[in-house]
Amino acid sequence: QVQLVESGGGSVQGGGSLRLSCTTFGFDISKAVMGWFRRRAGENREMVACIRDDSTIKYSYDESMKGRFTMSKDNDKKSLYLEMRSLKPEDSGMYYCAYDRSDGTCDTRPSMYNYWGQGTQVTVSS
Repeated sequence: QVQLVESGGGSVQGGGSLRLSCTTFGFDISKAVMGWFRRRAGENREMVACIRDDSTIKYSYDESMKGRFTMSKDNDKKSLYLEMRSLKPEDSGMYYCAYDRSDGTCDTRPSMYNYWGQGTQVTVSS
């Protein structure tokens, strides 16, 4: 059974850092297409970063995120990570990892992902 479990969220002051983890169950993460998404208050769910089946990582084109977020994966630990630095209040929201059963490239559209974790809340204070 496919399961995704996020952790690592919390409350930090602006400028701080957090490392989110997504522990996976029930599928082979080594060639999986996966993504990190977030939903901020009043906004639609948006992609932060995604990883293709060849482990190439694609980041959001949103300039506000560039250079601050780093996605990585540990196949042995069956886990996906999102390192977030220089956090801003506008980064606050629920962060989710997701898995797309299809092969190949990763998609920015949340609708293309088949499985989702429950999310982990990130709150950044000014």
